Amino acid sequence: MQGDQIQTAPWVVITSINPPTAAIRKISALCTSGWSAVVVGDTKSPPDWHAENIHFLSVSEQKSRYGDLAELIPYRHYCRKNLGYLYAIENGASLILDTDDDNIPMEGFGRNIQRGVAGRLLGGAEWVNVYKHFSDENIWPRGLPLNRIHEPGVINSLSRTSDCVIQQFLADRDPDVDAIHRLVFGGEFFFDAKPPAILEAGTWCPFNSQNTVFFPEAFPLLYLPCHVSFRMTDIWRSFVALAILERAGGALAFLAPTVEQLRNEHDLMDDFELEVVGYRFNDSIRTVLRQTLANVAVSWQTLPEALLGCMTALVRAGHAPETELKVVKAWLATLLGRQVV
Repeated sequence: MQGDQIQTAPWVVITSINPPTAAIRKISALCTSGWSAVVVGDTKSPPDWHAENIHFLSVSEQKSRYGDLAELIPYRHYCRKNLGYLYAIENGASLILDTDDDNIPMEGFGRNIQRGVAGRLLGGAEWVNVYKHFSDENIWPRGLPLNRIHEPGVINSLSRTSDCVIQQFLADRDPDVDAIHRLVFGGEFFFDAKPPAILEAGTWCPFNSQNTVFFPEAFPLLYLPCHVSFRMTDIWRSFVALAILERAGGALAFLAPTVEQLRNEHDLMDDFELEVVGYRFNDSIRTVLRQTLANVAVSWQTLPEALLGCMTALVRAGHAPETELKVVKAWLATLLGRQVV
C-alpha cells in the first residue's frame, strides 16, 4: 500500500459512534509512549470528534482515501473498522491491537507484546473452551458451539515458546460471552492470572476483536466480513484465521486480561437473535473451511489468496452473500496495491 508514512509504531484500531470514552482517554495517554491509534468514524459519530494523540478517520476522509471501497462497506456497521486496519498498515503499523471503545486498558495493556509467547499448548479436542484455563467458573467464549462448552481440552504441563502471530488477550468485568451466558448468569466476572494457552494445530477456539493483537504476517486475516450477522463478523473472521494458520504453521495464543470491559448498551435478546446463526452453523463452518484448504499449500506470502478462498467457500456454503466477495476483493486490492481476481 502507498500512503503518507509516519514513524513505524504499534497501532490501536477502534471504531466508535460515541464521543471519546474512558477507554479512548486511556489509549490517548498510551500514544504518548510510542503507540499510535486510529478511531474509525461512522455516520452516527459526533462531527466534532476529537481526542489528543488519536487519528480520527471521518466518513469524508474514508471516502477520499478509499473511494469505492469506502462505499462498499456498509455504513452504521462495525465492519467500517476494516478501513482503520488499512489506515494503520499504510502508516507503518508494526502490529495492530484490535479493540473497542468500551474496553478500559489495565496496567498491562500494550506492554511487552512479543511474537514469541511462552505458554502451554492446549489441544486434545477439535474445539476447546479456553476460558476454562483461566477460571473454574461456568463460562465460555462467544462463538464456541454450545455442545462444546464443557470441553476444556488437554493442556500440556510444560511451557514452550511459540511464534504467535495472533494473540487474544482476555477482558475482565464483562468478558466476551454470548447472550445465553449473559441471560442465564449475568453479573461481573474476573479471570485468574494464568500463563498463556497456545492452541495446537487443529484445535479451535473462537477469538474476538475486543483485545487482539495481529503481527504483520497476519494482517490479511484482519478482514471482518461485512454481510454476515453483526455478532458473528469477528467470530467467523477468527474461524477463517484458524483454518489458515493451521495450514501456514502459525499459532494463536490466549493471554490473561489487560482490559476491563464496561459494555456499551446492548439488548440481549437482539444479541441472542443475531447469534442464532452461529449456534446453528459454527461447527459446520469449521468443516467447510478446513476442507477448503485441505490440499492447498499456504504460506505467509499466500495468505491473501487463502483468505479469498475461505471467503468464497463461505459464500458457496450459503453463510454469506455473493456481495461479500466484492468487498473482500476490494479490501485486498487496497491492502496489496494490485487487483485481486
